[in-house]
Amino acid sequence: MSNANNLSKIDEKIEYLLKEKLAYGCSDMNNQNSFSQITAIVVDDDIDTLDIFCEYLALYQFRIVGKAYNGEKVAELYLKFKPDVVFLDVMMIDYDGIYALEQIRKVNPEAIVIMVTADLTKDTSDKLEHLHASAIIYKPYDIKNIINTVENIIGTKRNTELIFNKYFQETRMIQK
Repeated sequence: MSNANNLSKIDEKIEYLLKEKLAYGCSDMNNQNSFSQITAIVVDDDIDTLDIFCEYLALYQFRIVGKAYNGEKVAELYLKFKPDVVFLDVMMIDYDGIYALEQIRKVNPEAIVIMVTADLTKDTSDKLEHLHASAIIYKPYDIKNIINTVENIIGTKRNTELIFNKYFQETRMIQK
């Protein structure tokens, strides 16, 4: 298939998604009780996949603050931009997603890191579980599943922070 045909199909998908977004709303992220714009770093060694994934996220009001084509510099990107979420492809040439996840965990064990993969092996699943991947999305992915996953993870994290802050404030008031 030629590049022109690929681009045409990509444009058709984006146009379809835009129409769907306008017709049905893009998710709870746009209502007044929703989160502020979510920042993200996206890492994939396939340039077309990376670009399309970023365009999908942008349709749902994500702000892409960093992109990378392998896991080598992801920890540096993470420290520089401090995104709400990182999307990592698992299988990449040279420095893979598992390497990148290890590096991010060293700088922030609580970072939200969602692994995106076509690798269904138990070995990979075990490694990702050991490194505490926030979620695993399997290719081919459904963008609505990704959005729901992010909303659930960020919502749970923010609710936990609110509960902790409330408890901390109440404890301080009792101590006074």
